[in-house]
Amino acid sequence: RCFLATDRVEVGICELNETFRSEVSERYALNGSFATLDDALAQPWDGALVATPAHTHIPIALQLAQAGIPLLIEKPLSINLDGVQELLDEVHARNILAAVSYNYRAHPALADMKQTLDSGRFGAIRQLYATIGQSFATYRPAYASVYFARHEHGGGAIQDALTHIINIGEWLAGPVDYITGDARHQQLEGVEVEDTVHAFARHGEVMASYALNLYQQPNESVVTVVCEKATLRFEVHNSRWRWMDEVEGVWHDEVHSLEERDTWYIRNANAFLDALEGQATPLCTLEEGVHTLKVNLALLDAVNNPQWESIS
Repeated sequence: RCFLATDRVEVGICELNETFRSEVSERYALNGSFATLDDALAQPWDGALVATPAHTHIPIALQLAQAGIPLLIEKPLSINLDGVQELLDEVHARNILAAVSYNYRAHPALADMKQTLDSGRFGAIRQLYATIGQSFATYRPAYASVYFARHEHGGGAIQDALTHIINIGEWLAGPVDYITGDARHQQLEGVEVEDTVHAFARHGEVMASYALNLYQQPNESVVTVVCEKATLRFEVHNSRWRWMDEVEGVWHDEVHSLEERDTWYIRNANAFLDALEGQATPLCTLEEGVHTLKVNLALLDAVNNPQWESIS
């Protein structure tokens, strides 16, 4: 839907589920509908979006890369590192575009805040902290019957939701060098995977913390960046970023209204097409997606192997 909305491409679908494939084919004017990837690859394509459960991303992406087709791979890149280096090698050997779809990077308010931070206007970043929460059962009512319910399919709050926010942190403050944290299932019915996460990270010299739950009443996502000369804040739910550069001063708002939710995803699609045409670099490169995957895995490992200091 969002790629078609760019008015720049023709779109085909490759889908195993015959009923779903037929429904989508009837809903949109598609340039082909295929039951298998081999069938789809019988005709040429300028690019491919891999939007399947995360445990299938790498083998599908590898087959596409071997066919020389540029790639946009949904987040998270995978659930482990199996085949990742092979995909990197194939992409580099064939010199094809490969990007990972961390779509927050296409949000106009965050992009504007990133540009301001990079300008040095407010000095170096000292601290980053993010708080995220929403009623998952309201906004994603099928969560218990789809990939979210199983870690091995890319589910759980860390791989599905927090990975977006950590990727924002890496975009703003640089790669994560160290991470630890705590997570558990607290409330979501019908699943056992974690729905609550607290993580602490180091992005080089920048100290960071990330807190997320998937059951609170307000739907709010806030990323705060404390710099030498000002504090900046990205508020997803308000579609704005804001800054304060005086103690007990006032917030200065930079609002970037989105006409509708699809606008954000259409921007993401256009960004990939721009990169495909050589007009821009990808919003999130394959290498950056690999690094965020490593952070996901390190945090899951830290959660599964906690080290606590007991207070007697």
